[in-house]
Amino acid sequence: MEAELKAKKISDSHVEQTYVLMTRHLNGAGRLFGGQLISWIDEIAGIVARRHSEGAVVTAAIDNLIFKAGAQIDDIVVLVGRLTCVGHTSMEVRVDTYVESTTGTRKMINRAYVVMVALDGAQKPRGVPSIILETEAERAEYEAGQKRAELRIMRKREGF
Repeated sequence: MEAELKAKKISDSHVEQTYVLMTRHLNGAGRLFGGQLISWIDEIAGIVARRHSEGAVVTAAIDNLIFKAGAQIDDIVVLVGRLTCVGHTSMEVRVDTYVESTTGTRKMINRAYVVMVALDGAQKPRGVPSIILETEAERAEYEAGQKRAELRIMRKREGF
């Protein structure tokens, strides 16, 4: 029997990570390599999910990944991750990626939704805490996350 899981605030697991783009992060066109960004997104989502679940997690899906703009050498890239929705064993994490100017202004270049699953010691899914929604924006994102979860279930039934 699982111990009682205490609900947590979304802000309890928030993550922000900053990188300076270097040659090793670029593709042949001199822009941020998409695979590098996906790696960073997966890392950030995993940290958010580990903080929330207080244990091991695995990536189940990258539900949405939209490249809005590129980034180039010497750009400061900031990834911000936060929970949007939780199920019994799964967590949806939104990761927004920005290019930050020297004045601190941020321009969004990517948004991704990543589904993470908490694992127990036997590498089987385990329960996660529920989330406490404190703002209207968090409630709206939670409701949108529930709709995305329903769509994932429907796509799975259809063989995707």
